[in-house]
Amino acid sequence: MTWLLNSPQQNLPMILADNGFDVWLANTRGTRFCRHHVSLHPSQPEFWDWSWDELVSYDLPAVFDFVFNHTAQKIHYIGHSLGTLIGLASFSEGHQEDQLKSAAFLSPIAYLTHMKTALGVVAARAFVGEVDRQQASIFLNALCNYPGVDCYDLVTAITGKNCCLNASTVDLFLQNEPQSTATKNMVHLAQTVRDGVIAKYNYGRPDYNLMHYGEARPPIYNISNIPKDLPIFISYGGQDALSDVEDVGQLLDNLKYHDVNKLSIQYIKDYAHADFIMGVNAKDIVYNQV
Repeated sequence: MTWLLNSPQQNLPMILADNGFDVWLANTRGTRFCRHHVSLHPSQPEFWDWSWDELVSYDLPAVFDFVFNHTAQKIHYIGHSLGTLIGLASFSEGHQEDQLKSAAFLSPIAYLTHMKTALGVVAARAFVGEVDRQQASIFLNALCNYPGVDCYDLVTAITGKNCCLNASTVDLFLQNEPQSTATKNMVHLAQTVRDGVIAKYNYGRPDYNLMHYGEARPPIYNISNIPKDLPIFISYGGQDALSDVEDVGQLLDNLKYHDVNKLSIQYIKDYAHADFIMGVNAKDIVYNQV
């Protein structure tokens, strides 16, 4: 939904459609648009027993299969924020190798060690293990009273100081965001912040990890396994509190052996996290490059 908040002339999916592309938009499981299941209901805890590992291993491959079966054409993937993390991790596992034509990662989050957003830093410290939904609700309410966290300016509290947002678009964003997700997903993202690696979900005990993975520590997603000849476009911002410049530098270091003719990198000094999908000038600065 966030891709479509700007006017048709200013949002990327409509611009691509106007340029003759088929555009397929995927919802992440757990959002209000993605609550169906073959046997479970959202009121059941089992429905929420997932983290971004499942998005990497099951959901994104299912989206690719669905689109590929309809079009019989290789796919250009565009991700923003969490969409970049699951794309990078999934492609590093070789899930979509035969269906993928290129990838664009806007405001990529992979390494999150230097994340500066007040909300995110506090959340990463708090989500230290499995917490139930009631605890999560109490925690989020308490969070808004934490020094440096202004829940009345939720966009800045989460994403950093965006330069180029239209006030009416922000209002529309706040009517629809934040969407629901699994607490386990929040725990996994917090682990990514604290541990400084892109790894599968850590069950907190070596014996539990052994049971799930056959090893005491969760396996690492090796980003450098992404095919070296895959055309990749990365765009990141200097004011982004989630996709910090240092963390993006670490991601780019993982891609240092990528074919230089297949890797395009764009740095936008004034941009923060939301500018890439809602910025009034994103069409001219970012989307034309995409």
